[in-house]
Amino acid sequence: MAELDGVPVRADELQALALVNYGHFTSMRVDDQHVRGLSHHLDRLVGDCREVFGTELDRARVREHVRHAVGDRSGSFVVRVTVFDPGLDVGHPGVAAEPRVLVTTRTAGAWPPAPLRVRPVRYARDMPLVKHVGLFGAVMRRRGAQQDGFDDALFTDSASFISEGPTWNIAFFDGERVVWPDAEVLPGVTMRLLREVDGGCVSAPVNLSDLGGMRAAFVTSTTVGVRPVIGIGQLEFPADHAVFDSLRKKYEEIPAERI
Repeated sequence: MAELDGVPVRADELQALALVNYGHFTSMRVDDQHVRGLSHHLDRLVGDCREVFGTELDRARVREHVRHAVGDRSGSFVVRVTVFDPGLDVGHPGVAAEPRVLVTTRTAGAWPPAPLRVRPVRYARDMPLVKHVGLFGAVMRRRGAQQDGFDDALFTDSASFISEGPTWNIAFFDGERVVWPDAEVLPGVTMRLLREVDGGCVSAPVNLSDLGGMRAAFVTSTTVGVRPVIGIGQLEFPADHAVFDSLRKKYEEIPAERI
């Protein structure tokens, strides 16, 4: 299903998104008409629209488009809201933008998801604070990691300090508290919600050389919740740890908002 501003999208309206690839988005897991962190997703869309297009996005209009696209569908699935300008010309991107709202849905993955093995790779996304559609570099690193037998890539800087993954945030448990890397990363909604309910967490630089002292590692995103990391390069981590159960319980107790 794909709707642009509340009506079925035409192929020609997607041309700019496919060829120019300029815009931003958010993805959210819907469970029986409810989304955990819906307000944060809407905040992201509004803020990113200012950054990407220099214009204000109507939160109420976006929410209505999501409601229309979801209809009375029950169960669990993923909604993606993409904001882009179908009239954008790659030769003249500086003209006044008229961004529109594309809503698509897809099947939700297994819950809980299988643990991950990730390969560290030196990389930083363009404009990491914005959830933009420019995913080529991130997907290329994911592809390379999978071709080498890993599930995904873990981004680091030139000094081996850890930041994030292609589509997720990462955190560690040092035996006493959850440590989120103090780096320029996309402020994921699931990460933000967990930090709100986990009063003992901290932000600190995390280097690859520090990982030997960590007891557990996990990634977060709206589609996976809390997902254990069982390997970073050649280092092994547990697939089961009490911190995972604790965080999942806190996360699931966060009230979900009705669309």
